[in-house]
Amino acid sequence: MLDVFKFFGKDEGSSKDLAKERLKLVLVHDRTNCSPNFLEMVKGDLLNVISDYMEIEEDGLDIRITKTKRSDDSVMPALIANIPIKKMKDR
Repeated sequence: MLDVFKFFGKDEGSSKDLAKERLKLVLVHDRTNCSPNFLEMVKGDLLNVISDYMEIEEDGLDIRITKTKRSDDSVMPALIANIPIKKMKDR
């Protein structure tokens, strides 16, 4: 899986690993016609909606675009979101 936030932030890995990760990200974004700016807008919108219902831990936030297999073995893009929840809000 791709780590979108490594693309924009600091990475403790080697520069070779970072370059490899960035290339994977560019290829997935190219195949899905999704720019990094678009992904950041999606992330912001998701956080706005979710924050109406729950408090989240943004430090552990992981939102990325990756590939997944369909039942017919074809590959399609998928949006993966791992959003740690602190607590649910009362409504």
